[in-house]
Amino acid sequence: MFEKLKSGFKGLVTKATTTELKAKNLSPILADFKTNLAENDVAFQVADRICDELEKRLVGLQVKRLEDRKKIVEENLQQVLLEVMLTNNQIDLLEKVREKCKESEPFVLLFVGINGTGKTTTIAKVAQFLREKGYSVVLAGSDTYRAGSIEQLEEHARRLRLRVIKHNYGADPAAVAYDAVSHAKAHGINVVLIDTAGRMQTNQNLMNELAKMKRVVSPDLTILTLDSLIGNDAVMQAEEFHKCIGIDATILTKVDADVKGGSALSVTYVTQKPILFIGVGQTYEDLEVFKPEEFVQMVLR
Repeated sequence: MFEKLKSGFKGLVTKATTTELKAKNLSPILADFKTNLAENDVAFQVADRICDELEKRLVGLQVKRLEDRKKIVEENLQQVLLEVMLTNNQIDLLEKVREKCKESEPFVLLFVGINGTGKTTTIAKVAQFLREKGYSVVLAGSDTYRAGSIEQLEEHARRLRLRVIKHNYGADPAAVAYDAVSHAKAHGINVVLIDTAGRMQTNQNLMNELAKMKRVVSPDLTILTLDSLIGNDAVMQAEEFHKCIGIDATILTKVDADVKGGSALSVTYVTQKPILFIGVGQTYEDLEVFKPEEFVQMVLR
């Protein structure tokens, strides 16, 4: 996982450690590093920010011992990466669900994203995660466009022994979501997870429909699922979805197969919204809470 990104960081640390920390020495090293970041799907504005910050911190530092210099370079790189990845609005999902339960109201999550990101499977994984924490869950089949989408959600629900609220294909997705929330209120269910039609972020009609669904059900969180393997396209999707409907957090899927890792660095910086989970496999348990500090430590190992 993220082997190429790790290799790029190691190369930077090695080069910066074995040179005098002056602008004329660091500039070509950081230029090469910026290229490496871009090749590993780090968005250009993020690569610029990382390299600019490193240059500010490292140029002119007086360090005598080689091992001290290596430590200083690593520590500054770690701090810069954390600054890129941390947002002002970190989300503790379980705490938010717990607070809503105290009000005897269901916690509503609206999942959005384009086809192929693993959105429906991710919903099932989140349902399993919440059930393991003791919360009851109902699913809403608000993807009333794609043939087989409701059956796919129902199959996940069957395996997890969950209820799906659904209408016929072609029905109003907002009405399905509304019925699911009403069902949860009537039956004391803690959490509603709403599946939506996968859509291109450039399809304005479908984006307007998502906006309508948000108005109708007022979700507590709007979650964008992104395929980490598509690199900078994931960043573009995140920007467009956030601009059109407003997202609260993202979930990166297929991270276990991602040798580059740039999406994880870029998406948070561009949207200023946290990554909530990462998908790391095929089973329902293969969902990990994303922690920026642990991610940074991992890629710098």
